[in-house]
Amino acid sequence: MAQAAGTTLADSVRTRVGASLAATDAELARRYPGDPGTRQPVHTVYVPADAFTAGTVRAWGDQALAALDTHAPGAAALADLLDLPAPLAAEVHDRMRAKLRREPVEDLRIDFEDGYGPRPDAEEDAAAVTAARTVAAAVADGTAPPYVGIRMKCMEAAVRDRGIRTLDLFLTTLLDTGGLPSGLVLTLPKVTFPAQVAAMAGVCEEFERAAGLPAGRIGFEIQIETPQAILGPDGAATVPRLIDAAEGRATALHYGTFDYSAACGVSAAHQSLDHPVADHAKAVMQAAAAGTGVRLSDGSTNVLPVGPTSQVHAAWRLHHGLVRRSLARAYYQGWDMHPGHLPTRYAAVYAFYREGLDAAAQRLAAYVAKAGGDVMDEPATARALSGYLLRGVDCGAVDLAEVTGLTGIDRAGLDALAGRPQA
Repeated sequence: MAQAAGTTLADSVRTRVGASLAATDAELARRYPGDPGTRQPVHTVYVPADAFTAGTVRAWGDQALAALDTHAPGAAALADLLDLPAPLAAEVHDRMRAKLRREPVEDLRIDFEDGYGPRPDAEEDAAAVTAARTVAAAVADGTAPPYVGIRMKCMEAAVRDRGIRTLDLFLTTLLDTGGLPSGLVLTLPKVTFPAQVAAMAGVCEEFERAAGLPAGRIGFEIQIETPQAILGPDGAATVPRLIDAAEGRATALHYGTFDYSAACGVSAAHQSLDHPVADHAKAVMQAAAAGTGVRLSDGSTNVLPVGPTSQVHAAWRLHHGLVRRSLARAYYQGWDMHPGHLPTRYAAVYAFYREGLDAAAQRLAAYVAKAGGDVMDEPATARALSGYLLRGVDCGAVDLAEVTGLTGIDRAGLDALAGRPQA
């Protein structure tokens, strides 16, 4: 009979340590609940409110397909243009075209801010109501993108009342015409101080109370467009304060390329996603958001793929390279400002997930089987591997059957390894 293992510490020691750390345990759970485990869109498409119609999403897909037909007709042309291996280019090309026909836009933001500008109150009122009715109809007939919402005007004094009224009109009309969509996303721009985020959280809470909605139903993205949102006057990083001020309602941090760069004094010719000021801001955002469940999104490029083929190709190569760069840095979402950006968005995203599919699947299968191999992975890496594979499945870059065939792990198993909530 095995002899009982001996210990030195009294049970009361563990009890005292547990009691002393109870508040810390609760604080860790509150501040760092982990990733929500839901699908994250690969991009956000911004459309001015006065240009948004029921046909906008389909028009973007059709224009993207037409651009491909004109400037990169076929997998060989795509391989040549983006320097992709021929077999990978063939897979990406076919899946990309299917995506542009099936679901060209994953996340649509109807813009009432910079893309819309100041308008007479009656005009913006009407636009907010029309936008909500159009979204509700699209949700009802199944043509809405998975995520959709508005970017309102900010909480600065000059436009605060207008922004709140537009938000109220949009949400109220949605409730009156079918309810809030499950993929509703709201964006608060030009955030500088935590008090502005707290005010937005308060507006959401008041709306929920008045409309009889469950507490916490309405969340919002925080757009980082000012240096003060990164570094406070006392030299402290301010992004954690913004997240805290949202009181659990912050869903994402979005980097605003051009406002932020301009505020840092970067000349227009050098304002880009890969400028050092952009890298610094996003690194701070990434560290602040880690573990909080708040997602991170990169910004956009203003170089549009229009004009002659040589000009379109140059813009596509630039955009493709920037998207690839963002993905490697774990910025899995960005903005697209023109239909011509969709081909290179999906080309970059799909190549990223397809080229790493076999290696990631083999490592995950070896981890589950405890089979070893040439890399010794830990639970955190297994979580990252399964998250990578699931993001590929979510956007259509890979099929679930492919992943299961390579790993022997079904969707429930992948979700569990990734820390995603079980359905």
